[in-house]
Amino acid sequence: MLHIKMYNPATKPSLIEKEEIINFLFEHLDEFGDPKSDISKCIDYAVKESPSFGGFILVGEMDNTVVSVIIVNQTGMKSYIPENILVYIATHSGFRGKGIGKQMMEEAIKLAHGDIALHVEPNNPAKFLYEKLGFTNKYLEMRLVK
Repeated sequence: MLHIKMYNPATKPSLIEKEEIINFLFEHLDEFGDPKSDISKCIDYAVKESPSFGGFILVGEMDNTVVSVIIVNQTGMKSYIPENILVYIATHSGFRGKGIGKQMMEEAIKLAHGDIALHVEPNNPAKFLYEKLGFTNKYLEMRLVK
């Protein structure tokens, strides 16, 4: 059975828990991942260790094994930009296809106040899960990296 722990500005992860979350995401995001330093910054934003609007982290466990992690950051905006951005979601490679990602997403949707944005590559198999949960592709994202 899936047990979900939540961290937020009021219930922050310990340094050991933070390191476990970073390592889990770094390993299980596969080719869709980021450097550990970026994941660490996202965690700090979610729990207000850096100036931010906050957010939350969900850690799914089965038999004391981390099987999935989600990090949602609040944007501080509303309507023209969604209130939340789901920055990271990963499921342990040995537990995929068992509905864990769906359960985690449903919990994140329930906990988030307001709309949620997420970025997904066109070839990411999780795209179909997001669509089944009601996410749509309204815009093409463009970036200027300076």
